[in-house]
Amino acid sequence: MQMVAASKMRKAQQSALAGRPYATLMNEVLGNLAFNAGDFTHPLMEQREVHKRCVIIISTDKGLCGGLNSNLMREAAKFDRATTVYITAGRKAAQFVARAKRQLVAEFTYKDAPLFSEARAISRFAREMFAKGEVDQVDILFTNFVSTLTQKPEVRTFLPVGEIKSVSAGLPRPLEEEKLMQGATEFIFEPGVEQVLGALLPHSLNFRIFQVLLEAKASEHSARMVAMKNATDNAAQIIKDLTLEYNKLRQDNITKELLEISTAAMALG
Repeated sequence: MQMVAASKMRKAQQSALAGRPYATLMNEVLGNLAFNAGDFTHPLMEQREVHKRCVIIISTDKGLCGGLNSNLMREAAKFDRATTVYITAGRKAAQFVARAKRQLVAEFTYKDAPLFSEARAISRFAREMFAKGEVDQVDILFTNFVSTLTQKPEVRTFLPVGEIKSVSAGLPRPLEEEKLMQGATEFIFEPGVEQVLGALLPHSLNFRIFQVLLEAKASEHSARMVAMKNATDNAAQIIKDLTLEYNKLRQDNITKELLEISTAAMALG
């Protein structure tokens, strides 16, 4: 009877979860795991005294996007040169690190439409550096998309993992977070909560990098759209001013010629 009941419960869960977005489902699973894990520990959650820091800079490959990259690099320059190494995603970030003569440990690229495999490669490299003890903390520096007109450079701690939260760029909504930690759906974990959470934790970090890449790309497109609109408006205003100046000069020349003709006619008069 117990086996039949467990089988029916699993089938009910599968039917309830069918068609759900993967990220949403993963958020609920992580929240339920964290809620039931108790004093869970993991190598990626190890808190250390920070002697060496790694910063992942997410930038653009091209310019023509206003002050987006310059604002980002201004934040990157605030880190201590002697104790900080850099991982870059985007050509502009790599150029900044080389120009500033700072230590670059890895350079990645990502497409105009970021792929999850690209985020996974960046996440894996950072996790390996942290697990080997090469760095004591990993931060992500990216441009967060606030609105079409506002993009802010922000720093988020990537490793060590603190409190387990939803898969986002580090800006969870309070009500969703509370619901997440309580667990809207009751899950059965095999072989155990600690083993499942340990396996899902690296995967959630991959999603965090992927979310950051999407935020950075949205900020880039938005900043470039605004910059190009401003350039177009400025060019239109310059054309208008030059046209007005041309018409004034043309009118002055016509008036001058008419005066010369009238003066000559009066002299011959």
